[in-house]
Amino acid sequence: MTEGGTADAWLVVIDPQNIFASPDSEWGSPFFGSAMQNIAQLADRFGERVLMTRWMPTADRSTSWGAYFATWPFADQPATDELFDLVPAAAALSPHPTLDLPTFGKWGAQLEDIVGRGAHVVLAGVSTDCCVLSTALAGADAGAHLTVATDACAGSTAENHAAALHVMSLYPPQITLARTAEILA
Repeated sequence: MTEGGTADAWLVVIDPQNIFASPDSEWGSPFFGSAMQNIAQLADRFGERVLMTRWMPTADRSTSWGAYFATWPFADQPATDELFDLVPAAAALSPHPTLDLPTFGKWGAQLEDIVGRGAHVVLAGVSTDCCVLSTALAGADAGAHLTVATDACAGSTAENHAAALHVMSLYPPQITLARTAEILA
């Protein structure tokens, strides 16, 4: 584990939702199940310092999000749709309410208010090549110490997962990459 260990670090699990887990979803990751197993191991270690996020379809359609939802009409559903629920395996892993945002990246004032400015955060979740990447880069810019749990993330494809990890590996020392076993050691 990098600076700070798990004693003062937070585990932030990005968007472990049905929309990314279901094989019937256009956004379903074939790697979600194995990532979720590692997320559960990490959550057990982090205890009270686990936070789940959810991507919500509540963005302003008069912005570029309008074109986005036109491209992905299956996701243009009410925020109450079960697509946006946490998967059952994630629902009980955090004692905190989910952080629900209509953005790819989840790093911002709301997240910092929970984990602290300049905090050490372990990132896991889905999708490596979108929401995890967007969160990691914004967190690095904000001065956080980030460890991406590479095998606790699920990409849209194996190639996109590898590409996103490569991009994040270019940001040391703010972003480091580690496997679940290394983080737990």
